[in-house]
Amino acid sequence: MARRTLIAGNWKMNLGPVGAEKLSMQLKSSLMDDQSVDFIVAPPFISIPAAVQKLQHTGILVAGQDLERAVSGAFTGGISGEMLREAGATHVLVGHSERRSIYGDTDQIINEKLHAAFRAGLIPILCIGETLEQRDSGQLELVLSTQLLSGTAGLQADQISTIIIAYEPVWAIGTGRTASPEQAQSAHAFIRSWLGDNLPSYVAQQVQILYGGSVKPGNARDLLSQPDIDGALVGGASLNAQDFKGIAQAIK
Repeated sequence: MARRTLIAGNWKMNLGPVGAEKLSMQLKSSLMDDQSVDFIVAPPFISIPAAVQKLQHTGILVAGQDLERAVSGAFTGGISGEMLREAGATHVLVGHSERRSIYGDTDQIINEKLHAAFRAGLIPILCIGETLEQRDSGQLELVLSTQLLSGTAGLQADQISTIIIAYEPVWAIGTGRTASPEQAQSAHAFIRSWLGDNLPSYVAQQVQILYGGSVKPGNARDLLSQPDIDGALVGGASLNAQDFKGIAQAIK
């Protein structure tokens, strides 16, 4: 069975409930009739209920941008997977480079968050990727394999087969720089090869691997036409309904 194309939008720290409601309505009118591509949006925590309400019955799913490892407790500012699920989210980003670099999420923390996502009944979108220094020093495959091995530790193959992996070269996130289609495909092919080498063969065939890193309508076609790139994790362009739609249309 062929993997479906998935376009996910990470709104980051943009759009409160009013703005989220407005953009969700625009996405509803723009994307609802497109049955050939799957869509997910990840609003800020406070805006998830507004997005869920406006996007119900559209097929556009809603994700959290992060989650706490615990179910509940004395974690001021934390949001658990169970809370995300109760608010209507179906997915959650785990290990985004900004969580790793700004908030200090280690591979161990990310592994615990993946387990927490499954505990809450959420589908994780695991973000992995290298810095420019790591790429230039020839550590790309080491970094990716380490992040994959540590991130999925203790999970069953059936669980890993449902994870969505987002390859994000850190040097291309929000910088305007984009990995070339060949660079992106090479990294995606390595990720799929690693899955095939370390897990039952069906896992590598089922897992959707997205490219994230300054994806825009103008570069989406060349990136998403690569055989191992199953979609995109979009940042800034996901805040504009027409740009988000344009990325999906570029595939066709």
